[in-house]
Amino acid sequence: MERIVSYFPQLTLLQQEQLARLGQLYREWNEKINVISRKDIDALYVHHVLHSLAIAKVISFRPGTRVMDVGTGGGFPGIPLSIFFPKSEFYLIDSIAKKIKVVNEVVAVLGLKNVQAEQRRVETVPEKFDFIVSRAVTAFPDFLKLIRNKIRPGKENELPNGVLYLKGGDFENEIQPYRDKIRIYAISDFFSEDFFETKKVIYMQGK
Repeated sequence: MERIVSYFPQLTLLQQEQLARLGQLYREWNEKINVISRKDIDALYVHHVLHSLAIAKVISFRPGTRVMDVGTGGGFPGIPLSIFFPKSEFYLIDSIAKKIKVVNEVVAVLGLKNVQAEQRRVETVPEKFDFIVSRAVTAFPDFLKLIRNKIRPGKENELPNGVLYLKGGDFENEIQPYRDKIRIYAISDFFSEDFFETKKVIYMQGK
């Protein structure tokens, strides 16, 4: 938490309290339902919370912005972002019911009024959103196929509506066809931890 506050000194006391509660909540739920790998639970704040908040270094969602988190798993990046942007609306989906159960329990305990979470596949979602976020649920081209027609046109934020995709490792081949359409932000420019050395945020404007 100290690291997070140092990177985001604008966090209110309520936001700090909500983020601070995530550690215990996920430890408790992970004992019942394995939503975070055992080796990662001790690094929750760097590997999951801070990683999710890299998106907040790229964009500051304005009030009323609608964001869908596809393949949210245990709630990342959606839950940290919903805490950070309490006046934006977040819709978290995953195809695995037990993961959404954990998400809904965490949302309820934290009193997050700007989050809706459901078990469903993105192909079945009829609505359009301002932004779609995700943490590398599949190869980038495959992800774009899954979410096509799910982004509404608009430029109410500092970036036009589009995709914000957290990705690590070597993905040069994946993004080659989109080189002239994407922006890549190195998370190591925002955070000094070794974990972020190869991690990126890929932004692509919606059609």
